[in-house]
Amino acid sequence: METIDRQLRYFVKIAESGSLSRAAAGLEITQPVLSRQLASLEAFLQCILFNRTGRGMQLTECGQALLGQIAPAFSAIDTAVNSARNQQLKGTLRLATVHTLSYYFVGEVVRTFTDRHPAVSLSVMGRSSPDVVELVESGRADVGIVYDTAVASHRLSSTRLFDNKMCLICGPGCDASDGVDLTEQLPSLVGFPSHYALTRMIHSSGLKPEFVAEAETVDAMLELVSAGMGACILPQRIPSRQLSQHGLRKVAIGKPAMSRMVVLITREDRNHSALTRRFLETALEVAKTTPDGS
Repeated sequence: METIDRQLRYFVKIAESGSLSRAAAGLEITQPVLSRQLASLEAFLQCILFNRTGRGMQLTECGQALLGQIAPAFSAIDTAVNSARNQQLKGTLRLATVHTLSYYFVGEVVRTFTDRHPAVSLSVMGRSSPDVVELVESGRADVGIVYDTAVASHRLSSTRLFDNKMCLICGPGCDASDGVDLTEQLPSLVGFPSHYALTRMIHSSGLKPEFVAEAETVDAMLELVSAGMGACILPQRIPSRQLSQHGLRKVAIGKPAMSRMVVLITREDRNHSALTRRFLETALEVAKTTPDGS
């Protein structure tokens, strides 16, 4: 049985969303359940809170008065609770991540996390996928963000963040169009060293590329492509502004399909600390809003 406090929070969510379906999705409950809870609240208060219209849920005079009284109170409560939780978080969290993710994902996660938990010291290490796995396995990193194909250890647990689709990056003279078939039209490539997950992915896709140069960072790779050394294959989520600085563009790949899951990894044999749990929550939250780069 729902408490009056929970029903009032449901009411606020409906008022903010203007729609039962959107409110239910945001609350992660079904629309019929939310509708029943609203009806129960209206019966308890003995007033109608919303008029159902073709445009959604519109507050009645009674609903407007109730919202004006309780919304500020709930906001103050939430602020106080979050402040109390954040004040408890202190210490150092060591994060290891693959280089490519620092260009479009990790930075936002770190910014969000440190804004919320200013007393926490966050140490970030950019490495190759195998190095990230080794750092977490050895305990020299508390959490890692890596491609799932690199995780082949029973000592690690992983949580899915998002899927990373690949694209071709080439210069202005490139005549490839979106949906390019790399099994038929494969340019010379600038690539990462052979032990990097993205290089192994290219080989496992069935392609037999000619690598004309190797680079260990995305910036170095883009510089080489910009200099006319060839093209490269990188995640589609790489920001276009990053490419425009080098005069480069993205080309969607039709064949072969190349995509890798990005996961957050921790040691299986260690209980998650409050810092680690909160970082995971933040990473999952940011992952939901990260543009796919298309």
